[in-house]
Amino acid sequence: MYSYIKGIVSIQESNYIVLENNGIGYQIFVANPFSYSLNEEAKVYIYSHIKEDEHSLYGFLSKEEKELFLKLLNVKGVGPKLIMPMLATGSVAGIIDAIDRENILYLKKFPKVGDKVARQIILDLKGKLTSVGETPSIVGFDELVSVLEGLGYKTNDIKKILPHMDASLPIESQVKEALKQLLK
Repeated sequence: MYSYIKGIVSIQESNYIVLENNGIGYQIFVANPFSYSLNEEAKVYIYSHIKEDEHSLYGFLSKEEKELFLKLLNVKGVGPKLIMPMLATGSVAGIIDAIDRENILYLKKFPKVGDKVARQIILDLKGKLTSVGETPSIVGFDELVSVLEGLGYKTNDIKKILPHMDASLPIESQVKEALKQLLK
């Protein structure tokens, strides 16, 4: 299994690039080939897809994009050729947000994603994904989190607003500010 390949982008086509590394050209299917610069070095995170009649490499600009791809790949009825157009036209954060908010219309805007597939994605992945770059610390906000959960807010929604909160404020002010953030 490959984690990533670093090399020179020698060819760009409509759905793949060729990344040359040590005299070997790797054909890698990517969401947007033109996000890579031709004849320049690139680091591409790789997923190797092996079936009895196919051995393909799929590439990603970031670890987060690759992680989302792997999560989506585990959904029944979803394969790499359905996921790549999703990543090409939608952002990782946007797709995760649509799943968490059960936004079927957003998911259905992608090619080959119908009502049934969108519902299956939401069913399998809702609450299991975290937004890109979002690893807020709950430390220092234990009381605030407890109060907001007591008011019926979901932990994922609470975690999204924590980076905007000031732990030095009294708890009453934190709750007031948190409620403003949650109602936006």
